[in-house]
Amino acid sequence: MRILLVEDEWPIANFIREGLEEEGFTVDVAEDGHEGMRLALEGLESYHLYLLDWMLPGISGLEICKAVREKAPQKPIVFITAKDQVDDVVLGFESGANDYIRKPFAFAELLVRLRALLRTSQEEDQQQLRHGSIELYADKHVVMKNGRRIELTQKEFALLEHLLRNKGKVCPRSRIIEQVWDIHFEYDTSVIDVYINFLRKKLDEPGANSFIETVRGIGYRINEYS
Repeated sequence: MRILLVEDEWPIANFIREGLEEEGFTVDVAEDGHEGMRLALEGLESYHLYLLDWMLPGISGLEICKAVREKAPQKPIVFITAKDQVDDVVLGFESGANDYIRKPFAFAELLVRLRALLRTSQEEDQQQLRHGSIELYADKHVVMKNGRRIELTQKEFALLEHLLRNKGKVCPRSRIIEQVWDIHFEYDTSVIDVYINFLRKKLDEPGANSFIETVRGIGYRINEYS
C-alpha cells in the first residue's frame, strides 16, 4: 500500500512516515502544497490513500483534496490538521475528505482509521471496475458507457468482468473458457469469439480502437489505447 503524506512540519511528517513504514506501508512525503498537488495528481493510479495537512505553503490541503476528488472519486483522503472548529470539519468533509483527524493525535488511532478506510476502499475496488469510458459494477450487475447503461447478457457480463479484472494481461482462451464458462476439459473455444464480437458491437465506438484486443494464437485483453 502506497500513501502520499503532504505535511510541512518535518518532525510530524517524519513521525508519521516512520510509523507507517514500520507497518509495511510505502510513504512519499511532500513538504509544501505545490509539490503535494503535483505528486497527488501524478500518482492517481499508484497511491492508495492521501494524508493531507490543511495549512500548507503555496497550496492548501483543501485545494489538493478537491483536485484529487474531482479526478478520483473513490480515493481515500484524510486530513490531519490543527484546525478543529466544527465549521472546519464540515468544510473538510464537504471538500471530499473521508476522515478528519485533529492534531495532536495518537499514532495508534491514525493507523486504525487508515486501515479501516483502505479496507473499505479495497472492497469497493473489487466491485467497481473501470477502463476508459467503461464502468462495471459487479455487485449491481451493471455496465455503464460514458454514463449510459449498456445491457449485457449474463455471459457477456461475466466475460467483460473477467477481462477487466485481468486488465493489462493477456487472457488465454483456455483460461476464459474455464473461468467464464466453467468448462474444465478440452472444448471448442470458438464460442468465446462469438461473445467477444457481441461485446465489441456494444462497447466499441465507430472509427476508434476496439475495447477488446485480439492477441493472435493466445486470447484477448483489454486494449490500453481504447
